[in-house]
Amino acid sequence: MRPVYWLAHGILEDPGEAEDVVQETFVVAWRKLPGLVLAGDSLLPWLATICRFQSANRLRRIRRDRARTTEAPDETIPDPVDVEEQVVTAELAARIADELGGMSALDREIFRLCATEGYAYGAAAEELGVSHAVIRNRLSRVRTRLRGTVTKTEPA
Repeated sequence: MRPVYWLAHGILEDPGEAEDVVQETFVVAWRKLPGLVLAGDSLLPWLATICRFQSANRLRRIRRDRARTTEAPDETIPDPVDVEEQVVTAELAARIADELGGMSALDREIFRLCATEGYAYGAAAEELGVSHAVIRNRLSRVRTRLRGTVTKTEPA
C-alpha cells in the first residue's frame, strides 16, 4: 500500500488527494481482480498502473475545477457595497446628465450612438445624415467636455 500511496503523492503533491486515489486504486483493482492474469509474482506493477491512471484523472479534475472557479466567481456571495463609491458614482452620473442636457440635440444624439450604443463613425454619420468628419469632431468636443466634468468629481 505504501508504494501506491507514494506514487499518488508524487503525482498529486497533496496527501489528502493521494489517500483518495489510493482508495480508488484498490476499489478498481478489487473490481478487476476476477479477470486478472498475473505476469509475475507481484501485484505492485498492476496496482501502480491503476494508480497512475487514477492520479492522472484526479489531477485533470482538480485543474478543471480550479479553472471553473477562477472563471466564474461565486454568485451566491454578494459583493461588498461601497457607499462612498455609490455616492460618487451617482454624483458623477448626475453631472454627466446635466452636461449632456446643456448640449445640442445633435451632440447628444452623436454621443448616444457612438459612446453608448457603439456605432462606428461612418454608421452614425449615415444614421444622422451628416459627414464622418462632423461625427468625429463633435464627438471629440463632447468627450472633452465630459472629461472636464468627470475630473471635477474625482476626490483629491
